[in-house]
Amino acid sequence: MKPELNLPTILTLIRIGLIPLFVVVFFMPFWWARPAAAIIFSLAGITDWLDGYYARKLGLTSSFGAFLDPVADKLMVAVALVLIVQTDHRLIISLSAAVIIGREIAISALREWMAELGRRSHVAVTGVAKLKTIFQITALIMMIFKLDLWILPMYPLGSILLMAAAALTLWTMFIYLKAAWRSLEDMEREAREAGGEPLDRSG
Repeated sequence: MKPELNLPTILTLIRIGLIPLFVVVFFMPFWWARPAAAIIFSLAGITDWLDGYYARKLGLTSSFGAFLDPVADKLMVAVALVLIVQTDHRLIISLSAAVIIGREIAISALREWMAELGRRSHVAVTGVAKLKTIFQITALIMMIFKLDLWILPMYPLGSILLMAAAALTLWTMFIYLKAAWRSLEDMEREAREAGGEPLDRSG
């Protein structure tokens, strides 16, 4: 079956298409390259908001769009983190990037597993996760921009926000894992009460 290309999905595809442009501009040998890359990254974030808005407003949802949207988000963030680590070799920046990328991989796998068990709603997005996303995106925009904006030291402030985002990332991962563990315990209890086999966690 051919995937449906509605407006939200097209916006998501545009966001993915901005990634190579973002990388090329980031490394251009001009003083304005980093601010321009930050603008491209911000535009990608705007398309993320717009595709969600139109999907809800117009009821333009699809299974393909539901799959593609989080993939586009994670790709853009992961690429931005890799570029920053490539230009800033400080240990704390590398650790923060590793925590954020590693968490995305782990939680994506957890959600997929829970979906197979019919318990995806038990690892839904939390308020702390939304706060983490705000810190993370703001930090990346500031660090990509790099240059001071009037008296605002964009890169140092962005570095602090990135470390805060990494700390929130660990917190949210603990919340998700705790919720998933409780869900699995509930499934085992329900299976015992129904006289069935306990859940195999060996994977």
